[in-house]
Amino acid sequence: MIPFSPPRIDQRIIDEVTDTLRSGWITTGPKTKRFEVELQKYTQCKRVLCLNSATAGLEIMLRWYGVGEGDEVILPAYTYSATANVIMHCGATPVFVDVNEDDFNISVQRIEAAITVNTKVIMPVDFGGLPCDYAAINALAEKHRGLFKVANNIQEQLGRILVLSDAAHSIGAWYQGKRAGALTDVSVISFHAVKNLTTAEGGAICLNLEGFDNDKIYQDLCVKTLHGQNKDALAKSVPGNWKYDIVEAGYKFNMTDILSSIGLVELSRYDAETLPVRKAICDQYQKGLQEYSWAKLPIFETTDKVSSYHLYPLRINQCTEMQRDEIITSISSLGVSVNVHFIPVPMMSFYKKLGFKIDDYPVTKSNYEVEISLPVFFDLNEADVKEVISAVVESVNKVLA
Repeated sequence: MIPFSPPRIDQRIIDEVTDTLRSGWITTGPKTKRFEVELQKYTQCKRVLCLNSATAGLEIMLRWYGVGEGDEVILPAYTYSATANVIMHCGATPVFVDVNEDDFNISVQRIEAAITVNTKVIMPVDFGGLPCDYAAINALAEKHRGLFKVANNIQEQLGRILVLSDAAHSIGAWYQGKRAGALTDVSVISFHAVKNLTTAEGGAICLNLEGFDNDKIYQDLCVKTLHGQNKDALAKSVPGNWKYDIVEAGYKFNMTDILSSIGLVELSRYDAETLPVRKAICDQYQKGLQEYSWAKLPIFETTDKVSSYHLYPLRINQCTEMQRDEIITSISSLGVSVNVHFIPVPMMSFYKKLGFKIDDYPVTKSNYEVEISLPVFFDLNEADVKEVISAVVESVNKVLA
């Protein structure tokens, strides 16, 4: 069976994790701090904080900005549930909008139509690793300054809607000459097991706020994400520095040095090894599927964007949702694991009970009904890709015959 997206675990990672285990420092410590520095250099943002998940990063930034009851956060209907769940955790209202037909990313026009006096945050999602139209999105936040209703000192200092990018998929992507992570006020990256760059579980907040002291924000977030404690274990390890205080009721979101060990190795070879391999796999899919009229191929590059090649979201033309599901079953029976990204959030039971309807987002619905994500991972070789293509072609021809 060809798997969908196993992590790359080789001797370099094993050795680095073993080194951490033997060091005796397995929680947040020197390797996590080093990983943050290396990520900041890589993304060229102003400061990075590593946490135990990207979800934690999104939620803590909403809370940092004071998002709560009565506030609205705009996000795409086509995303994973985490993007919406964190809004619910804060007591705010998710405002779903539809996406572009061609690249799955949030529609700028529909964002603007959804902005109200209660809008506090726009949360675009870089679907599959292709950056959203950030010049236009950032311009919207500026354009609607006059509508923005200030509720605290941080909101007063920014003076507008916060643009919080869900960049879970897009580390290594480019937009207008800048890396993902430095494209908006704040971006949050995921290092989950299936991501391009994994730490098993984990995420990072990339701070890029103009007119703010990002180092101070980093320090404040360190407190918020470790129980409200004003010193972490590394700081307390300094002789005589054991005493600490709890200054707020914080959360337990910190990343550990074990996880950071994996990330340090992955980041050190990301541009030289990981991204070229993923691009080559996607290029092979593009070449192998372009001759079929039923194949709607994904976009990986435009004049101002380069994807991180996180997903290969194939769409099947003139296909119903039921036929798509039959095709997936057939592909699986031929020994190939595929997936669907994503079941849109308004289709989930919890959100349907809140009154959301997928028919209100027709592009999201139509894209979802025909999408199949093909395997992309470091150890997928050329013969494997040919086998995947063969299984897809055979299955589509059988179901659509």
